[in-house]
Amino acid sequence: SVIKPQGGTKIFSLQVQGIITYDTREQTSISSRVSGRIERLLIKYNYQPVKKGQLIMEIYSPDLAAAQRELLFIYQSDANNPMLQKAKERLSLLGMQQKQIQQVLKTGKISYRIPVYSNATGYILDNTAAANASTAAPAASPQSAPSDDGMGAMGSSSSAASNSSASTPTSSAIMLREGQYVGAGQSLFTIYTNKNLIAEFAFDPSVSSQIKKGQKLVFYEPSDKQTVYTGTIGLIQPVFKEGSNFTIARIYLQDNKFQTGKLVTAAIPIVSKGWWLPQSAVLNLGNKSIVFKKEQDVFVPREVKTKNNADGMVLIDQDISDWDIASNAAYMIDSESFIKTVSEHK
Repeated sequence: SVIKPQGGTKIFSLQVQGIITYDTREQTSISSRVSGRIERLLIKYNYQPVKKGQLIMEIYSPDLAAAQRELLFIYQSDANNPMLQKAKERLSLLGMQQKQIQQVLKTGKISYRIPVYSNATGYILDNTAAANASTAAPAASPQSAPSDDGMGAMGSSSSAASNSSASTPTSSAIMLREGQYVGAGQSLFTIYTNKNLIAEFAFDPSVSSQIKKGQKLVFYEPSDKQTVYTGTIGLIQPVFKEGSNFTIARIYLQDNKFQTGKLVTAAIPIVSKGWWLPQSAVLNLGNKSIVFKKEQDVFVPREVKTKNNADGMVLIDQDISDWDIASNAAYMIDSESFIKTVSEHK
């Protein structure tokens, strides 16, 4: 049988998977103030909890020893020498605390190790893991479902969950090792705090134009669909990752009742306008879609651009308003013209 495309607007409730992760605005970096060799390392794995002031590592530093020798030489030559204060300031810049400097002056013994302390309370990552964590957005291929069974009616219904795959923070061994050399100013660790967390959702670019900063999103944990949370989109960012384009929508959470790594699902209304066909009329060949258009007395396979699949209907992203189309594309697959068309595209 032959059908005509249906034109109109549908309202979709698009479900997109996201992840609870750290707010990168709430992070601090730990760098080495001296060049030298890691003599002692107390951090063993990424996302290890640390407290402010906690000893992270000790670095053996020839530069530190040289600066202390200079301090002692000035002090022992003339304790009132104005250069003494400059020597103390240099040691302070290298990471020595005042009580350690006074201990050197008191005992005359040089310390070859400089301690490195945590400057915040949170979860620590080495610089390699932190770089990966900053791009831990999910790669999305969201599916949508219509909210109505007519043209232009207002309403909503749920859809299948998206095929998003999210990067979950996981504990892993750190890359730094005892005996490894580090340079002065080299970033060694990043500390994330869980004071504020974020929920990140990834949308297909085809619907990104309908997502706005300041827009409300309703989301929930898949394990507890009865508990619904509401958040406001605070950032929208186009992203290209692993060969895919998508758009990140980020909600800044005001509390830390969530756990990082938790998957969440958001629902957002999407308006789609165009020409619709039953799914049975469209043959999906993986990288392209085919319909059979009636031209005179023959059905000819034509490639069409599809935009959304939803509830048995397919949105065609081109004007096919005057086409007569076979209602069952699968029935036509053995036709000679179809085989010819496929071979022409090879």
